[in-house]
Amino acid sequence: MNFIEELEWREMVHTVMPGTAEQLKKEMTTAYVGIDPTADSLHIGHLVSVMMLRHFQRAGHKPIALVGGATGMIGDPSMKSAERNLLDEETLRHNQACIKAQLAKFLDFESDAPNAAELVNNYDWMKDYPFLNFIRDIGKHLTVNYMMAKDSVKKRLSSDSTVGMSFTEFSYQLLQGYDFLHLYQTKNCKLQMGGSDQWGNITTGAELIRRKIGGEAFALVCPLITKADGGKFGKTESGNVWLDRRYTSPYKFYQFWLNVSDEDAEKYIKIFTEINREEISALVSEHQRAPHLRVLQKRLAEEVTVMVHSREDYEAAVEASNILFGNATSEALKKLDEETLLSVFDGVPQFVISREKLHEGVKAIELFTDSASIFVSKGEMRKMTKNGAVSVNKEKIGNQDRLISTADLLNNKYILVQKGKKNYFLLIAE
Repeated sequence: MNFIEELEWREMVHTVMPGTAEQLKKEMTTAYVGIDPTADSLHIGHLVSVMMLRHFQRAGHKPIALVGGATGMIGDPSMKSAERNLLDEETLRHNQACIKAQLAKFLDFESDAPNAAELVNNYDWMKDYPFLNFIRDIGKHLTVNYMMAKDSVKKRLSSDSTVGMSFTEFSYQLLQGYDFLHLYQTKNCKLQMGGSDQWGNITTGAELIRRKIGGEAFALVCPLITKADGGKFGKTESGNVWLDRRYTSPYKFYQFWLNVSDEDAEKYIKIFTEINREEISALVSEHQRAPHLRVLQKRLAEEVTVMVHSREDYEAAVEASNILFGNATSEALKKLDEETLLSVFDGVPQFVISREKLHEGVKAIELFTDSASIFVSKGEMRKMTKNGAVSVNKEKIGNQDRLISTADLLNNKYILVQKGKKNYFLLIAE
């Protein structure tokens, strides 16, 4: 597999330094991508560069994921309007361990293959580097004029922000440049990759390698991913879409991909999956013939959910979707674990009811009007029940006096009430 050709047809190349393709043809090459460790989980914004490393390893080359423990303490001025909070070492180490566990789903760290992936943390080589030595050994090789010409610096200085840019942030590209030099010297790493907003920082590193030791290093960056409507990729109303299920459940993760637009699905399926060119082309044609079937979105959601979570999580998410949007049975509902159940019905009206009352059993009409105001009146409930429009845990009730008891509890805590076709209510027994 030719790495650059693979990335080009997937529309994952924004800019590539001359000579990069020749270097990759010449020998097994080591490349790295920097990852910001400000959280203990990656989000889908990180997935583009992670997929670059995955394709790189598939092509027979060696990937390095660099956790920016040192640079994360400073903050990259690129695309930012203000400085970030500084992290302590304990937090950084915790975040690094969590990130490695996630990356292990994408990259082979464990095998004895010569191109097995590695995880490094720039804090390890920066923490004991004396400041005077650093500015003498590294700082003298790059002029202020050169550093000021970078877009990330120019944009920040020319903005209306009254905050300005601190020396700490200005030094960021020096630190990132030194990372490249350090990995070049210790790991024979000749290529750095990242998003197009990192081009200035990456080329600073290549220039530092040239000026300090006369070495030749290369750069390749991918486009920043956007949505067709101009919105920010990976952001929802509730914030980032995370890879860790503690922050974004597998169901919500699956739903994110399932609900992207047709235009975005056609773009994302190239970037975020390993499906080959011919199959993607066939999927696009099939989708264009019947867009309402959402073939692209379904396949995209399947591939990414399985890759990030598991086949079981994907199947549970599909089943959960059928409960909300399809004709799933009460049996399917009872199989849902609590996490998925709450994800599916996040945002529906909830009422807390007395568990004690359920021990004795309580009539549905009393529970759904007096204890929980699902129906505005008992008359409304009688009428809707008579018309077959009231369900408890996905089973229609034929009598408004049906007793609801602890036997009806899902996960020993919840009761799902459906009023009409689309109105759901979640009762929580406490």
